[in-house]
Amino acid sequence: MLSDAKVRAAKPRPKSYKLTDTNRLFLLVTPSGGKLWRWNYSYDGKQKTMAFGAWPQVGLADARAKRDEASGHLMEGDDPTILRKLKVVAKLEAGRQTFERVARAWHENAKAQWAIVHAADIIRSLERDVFPAIGDMPIAQLTPPLVLSVLREIEARGAIETAKRVRQRISAVFIYGIAEGIATSDPAEKLGAVLKPLRKGRQPAITDLVPLRRMIRTAEEDYARPVTRLALRLLALTAVRPSELRGAQWDEFEDLNGSEPLWRIPAWRMKGDADRKDELHGDHLVPITPQALAVLRAVWPLTGEGPLVFPSNRHAHRPMSENAIGYLLNRAGYHGHHVPHGFRAAFSTIMNEWAEREGKEHDRKVIDLMLAHVPTGKVEGAYNRAAYMPRRRELAMAWADMLSDGLSAPSVLLDLPAKAMGPQSRRRVLPPVDIEFRFPTRRRSSAKIIAR
Repeated sequence: MLSDAKVRAAKPRPKSYKLTDTNRLFLLVTPSGGKLWRWNYSYDGKQKTMAFGAWPQVGLADARAKRDEASGHLMEGDDPTILRKLKVVAKLEAGRQTFERVARAWHENAKAQWAIVHAADIIRSLERDVFPAIGDMPIAQLTPPLVLSVLREIEARGAIETAKRVRQRISAVFIYGIAEGIATSDPAEKLGAVLKPLRKGRQPAITDLVPLRRMIRTAEEDYARPVTRLALRLLALTAVRPSELRGAQWDEFEDLNGSEPLWRIPAWRMKGDADRKDELHGDHLVPITPQALAVLRAVWPLTGEGPLVFPSNRHAHRPMSENAIGYLLNRAGYHGHHVPHGFRAAFSTIMNEWAEREGKEHDRKVIDLMLAHVPTGKVEGAYNRAAYMPRRRELAMAWADMLSDGLSAPSVLLDLPAKAMGPQSRRRVLPPVDIEFRFPTRRRSSAKIIAR
């Protein structure tokens, strides 16, 4: 019978030799000095040998424990060597069954019950928010804290409702895995109770500059029609109401080839009562910054032959859908956190804070004027809507410079995927061009494109 001392004292010899222990366990000492644990046993009339590892990584007590475990399997009629191989295969297969692999199988199995767009949104949300964090982990090894950490990351950017939707989708993947015998439990099942509650009341808006820019970048990188991406950018730059942007017509823009380009939104298209809509000088004037002009130059080759700047995809004579920009923000993961109308709140908050830092208290009423707000005590007809135009242009420039920092040029947005289909869905961008806007008297516009 072996002891720890005998094992340590064993010296190599010219040939391998054995030091035996009880119940057919032995230590094989090799000429190179290796000390290997082995166990002999009989199964189905055949003599077999099972390896338990090398000393000192496996001590005498550990080797005896492995022998006793294997002997127990043998008494139950199982070949312990075969059982070990099966365990190795099972562990390898479990390692291959990553969360992403199972999630894609679940999505492929379930997508027939969803609309095509909704199915694409579901897998897109997993690709964006889940797979980078836990996609390569075996699904059977995921725990509630690991899944919660993924959801907390989504909450951290303010997308509270998105976090709740993603939890439901993660849970559905685990239920599929359980049914397939790949997982044994659903660690996402109870996490809904600890997620942040949805905010209620005012329309959600991001009012901090850095997260706002991040949101715009994220949305623009998602799949969408180029016209929708450009509409989102112009909406952010001008802070007009979404309905005013959707109805924008090319002949509302003035001096686009000059030094002081302007967007004159007719009074009848503005929010307000009948007096506002009938007001002689009730048009809303929006200074066009170089950044906004770049958006118009990018969209002109796409829609300049028609009256509308942002027409419907199906009907060129109708404005784009009122939900198009909102759906883009939702797909980007900002559902419940920022809506198209939220750019007005963002502009008001950020620019008023900027004016306070710069010591420009007078700018507050100019900012209100840029948002088409009438100051308290004023009446619609008695309010000069063209007032402070030089300062409005300066503030518009300050806003555009802050907002555009780090954003792609509008022309780049034309080459991003239009659908969730990969590289084949990209369109080829034409070489850079200088565009001269020409607006005839009729409500249909034409452009002269001059290659650089």
